[in-house]
Amino acid sequence: MDPTMNKLLKWSVTNSEQKNPDGTVTAPPSAEEAKRTLTPDMINALMGGPSDADLMKAAMEVLHSDESDLDNKLIAFDNFEQLIEGIDNANNLEPLGLWTPLVQLLKHEEADMRRMAAWCIGTAVQNNEKAQDRFVVLNGIPTLVSMATSDSNPAARKKSIYALSSAVRNYQPAMNELVKALPEGYPTDKTDAGDMEAIDAIMNKLRAHPVDSA
Repeated sequence: MDPTMNKLLKWSVTNSEQKNPDGTVTAPPSAEEAKRTLTPDMINALMGGPSDADLMKAAMEVLHSDESDLDNKLIAFDNFEQLIEGIDNANNLEPLGLWTPLVQLLKHEEADMRRMAAWCIGTAVQNNEKAQDRFVVLNGIPTLVSMATSDSNPAARKKSIYALSSAVRNYQPAMNELVKALPEGYPTDKTDAGDMEAIDAIMNKLRAHPVDSA
C-alpha cells in the first residue's frame, strides 16, 4: 500500500467514532484537531489531488522541457522553491531523482534560470545536512563559486552566494570544498564550518569580487 494511503487509513481508524468497552462512545476529533493531524499529502490523497512529490516532479519536467517558455519555467521554479522550503520535501529531492537535474540548471543559458536554480539549492541545503551532503557529492560547490565570481548577471551572482552560504554553514565537507574552489586571494587554510564570522568574511569578499562585464 502507498505510504500516504497507509497513514491516511491509520488516521481514519484512530480518529473515527469509537465504542468503548463500558458502552460509552468516544467522539471523533473536531475540525480544528483534524487539521492539526492531517498532513498536506494525506489531504491530497483524500481529495484525489497530486502529492508534493508529484508536484515537484512535474515542476522539474517543465524546467527541462523545450516546449515550455521562460515565463512558465519561472513559475514552475517559484512553485518548486516553495515546495522544498519544507525539509521533508527537500530530503525527497534525492529519492525522486531531482538533485542532478536541479544542479544542471546552474549552467542554463538564461540568467533567470541560473538564478532560480541557485535560489532553490540555497533553500534545500539550509540547515539540512542531508541535502548539504548530496550537493557536495554532485560537485556543486565549484559551480556556485564560478557563478559567484564570473556570472555576468548580478542577480544570479547574488543567489549563488546565498546558496554557497547555506551549503557550507555547519557542514565541514562543504566548507572544505569551498576553500579548494575559491580563486586566488581567498583563504587557503582550512576554515571551520562553524565559524560564522569567517564564513561571512568569505561571502562578503565574494559579493565584492570584480566581474568582467564583457
